Amino acid sequence: MHTDFLRLLTEQPRDAVFAYRDTLPITVAAFLGDVAQIRPVVRTAAAVINLCEDRYAFLVGMAAALAEGRTSLLPSSRAPDVVAEVATLWPGSMLLDDRCLERANDDVGAPTAIEIDPGMTALIGFTSGSTGQPKPNAKTVGSLMASTARNAAMLRAALPAGMGMPSIVATVPPQHMYGIELSVYLPLLAGFPVSAARPLFPADIATCLAAVSRPRILVSTPVHLRALLDSGVQLPKIDLLVSATAPLDANLAAAIEQRCGAPLLELFGSTETCVIASRQTARDEAWHRWPDVTLQPVPEGTWVNAPWFQEPKLLQDHLRLLDGLYFMLEGRQQDLVDIAGKRASLADLTQRLLKVPGVIDAAFVMPDPDASGRVPRLAALVVAPGRSAGELLQALRNGCDPVFLPRPLRLVERLPRNETGKLRRADLLELLKSQA
Repeated sequence: MHTDFLRLLTEQPRDAVFAYRDTLPITVAAFLGDVAQIRPVVRTAAAVINLCEDRYAFLVGMAAALAEGRTSLLPSSRAPDVVAEVATLWPGSMLLDDRCLERANDDVGAPTAIEIDPGMTALIGFTSGSTGQPKPNAKTVGSLMASTARNAAMLRAALPAGMGMPSIVATVPPQHMYGIELSVYLPLLAGFPVSAARPLFPADIATCLAAVSRPRILVSTPVHLRALLDSGVQLPKIDLLVSATAPLDANLAAAIEQRCGAPLLELFGSTETCVIASRQTARDEAWHRWPDVTLQPVPEGTWVNAPWFQEPKLLQDHLRLLDGLYFMLEGRQQDLVDIAGKRASLADLTQRLLKVPGVIDAAFVMPDPDASGRVPRLAALVVAPGRSAGELLQALRNGCDPVFLPRPLRLVERLPRNETGKLRRADLLELLKSQA
């Protein structure tokens, strides 16, 4: 056996809690047993498209793929057309869903340690591209080890001293890079127990939190945290809250901290870079980057590099460097939107809408937040004579994740294109306002 291979979960006792499923704890030994049972299934595939919504099933599939040297492919959406595009890019890939444990081989003997090559490509996350083609972002095991170690250190530092191993409850899907980092690789590489559920409603979040041991970390998004704030649901003690995927208003952050009696960390990162900085938004405007991350602002955005990167990454976010390890976010690329832990490109969504029969012209647009900072819904303006909004929405479902379906979808006579054929966001918002 190669001496540089990584042994997964070797520092965790076999009777330690690895996850919680249906409020019941699952030990490290039980998890390794489930992984051993599914490995023969995964072994037959060239790669794995992991669509499991149950976080525990996702973890089993991810670990089995790692153990067999198979890369996990993560489409930007579970929409059938999007999954099919990824499958076409990787012939011989296998779909795994929540039924994967039912396909396991019971006759595999005792579970064994999971040995992984740190240099292998652990996963490829596909983001929506402006051309309509999925854009791949590969992560090696070694790079995920490095970023996970920094995430774990950040979370532990934010918790009161002397507390035990933190437990994770996440409202974001495991396929999103934010969900991968904080609810998949923290359990796999840092030993943080995690809830298998993905609770969305406040009462469900409270139930999941109550089922896991303290210290409790809630990994969420601004839209879910606002719903939690407004609900009045009685919550068990939360020790730390984490937010990402969309900008978090400082007043909202302060209100959530007061409601939950815990600090709230906002994370800065991307599919390309993983998490590279954080801040306590209720009190800090500037971001604090990891010490070994370097930033180089350029007119196109910001180059980001770190020792565990295979190459520098260009973010289309404009950052202003401050003294020490701090920076300010000056602006974001307008084309990318994050909703409920999922990311999409407005250009990609528009391309999918333009493929619907009868659509002559179309544009997705993200309205500005209202005065209270409430997260808006995506909207679309469409030129499609003879088609109804309901028909277009139904046709769009096969190529679009439900969270990105436009509400509203307004039918118009024409779009406000300028003399060069371009659409300005301000003109789209004005037209949308006039159609309300």
